[in-house]
Amino acid sequence: MHVFVTGATGWVGSEVVKDLIGAGYLVSGLARSDDKARALAATGAKVVRGTLDDLDTLRRAAWSADAVIHTAFNHDFSRFIENCEQDRRLIAAWDSVLKGSDTPLIVTSGLSGLARGATEADLPSDASPRKSEAAARALAERGVRAAAVRLAPSVHGVGDHGFLPILIRLARETGVSAYIGEGQNCWSGVYRTDAARVYRQVLEDGLSQSVYHAVADQAVPFKAIAEVIGRRLGLPVESRPREHFGWFAMMAGADMAVSSVQTRERLGWTPVGPGLLADLDQADYFMG
Repeated sequence: MHVFVTGATGWVGSEVVKDLIGAGYLVSGLARSDDKARALAATGAKVVRGTLDDLDTLRRAAWSADAVIHTAFNHDFSRFIENCEQDRRLIAAWDSVLKGSDTPLIVTSGLSGLARGATEADLPSDASPRKSEAAARALAERGVRAAAVRLAPSVHGVGDHGFLPILIRLARETGVSAYIGEGQNCWSGVYRTDAARVYRQVLEDGLSQSVYHAVADQAVPFKAIAEVIGRRLGLPVESRPREHFGWFAMMAGADMAVSSVQTRERLGWTPVGPGLLADLDQADYFMG
């Protein structure tokens, strides 16, 4: 099977590519620059040069593949609304080449807008402007084989440049490892290689569900995350108002803890990587 992967050089997508190739799949991946193209080619994948705005290129790549996995997203949070619209527009553009075909499309979503303990069957509210999952549902209603993988807010591992490093950097800059209120809002977490494996297993499952949860640690209190960071940096751990976190306050105060029981049972998926707190509690996260 030939799988086309967007975000093929990104934090999650590059691991998806590695997992697929290791399992014997043929992979092509999107790369927007020479250095990323070289890195992707070195994995054994075929390089498709382009950006997320090159819709004709992305349509052709999807049309020539047996499956499409969409992990790409522009994480420039200063342009979050625009990036959400770019993501929605791209997913919608695949309608013309995937509708009526047997080509599965797996898109990537998050946990924003879901209640604590939500399952794969629960729909998110409109709290988040990110519409990848809604766009996939719209395609499914039009005859596209589409499903979404909801990633935990922390997809962690050595080399992580996501939310945990942001919290570490903020603690260093302010001299305190902080949480909001009592810090009992929870995040879910998943180790990077475990998350990547979900995408392949969804393909092999035939997209029998519309949503899957790539979630290993289902509910880690935010205060516990702050305590590990504070101990590692030798800083006090204190409750601070939302303003302390600046633009990151929405994430720091969010309750993003869901169940992944259906995904585990349906796919036979068993996370094997370290948990969020154990992974965070190592020197690699604090080398910078």
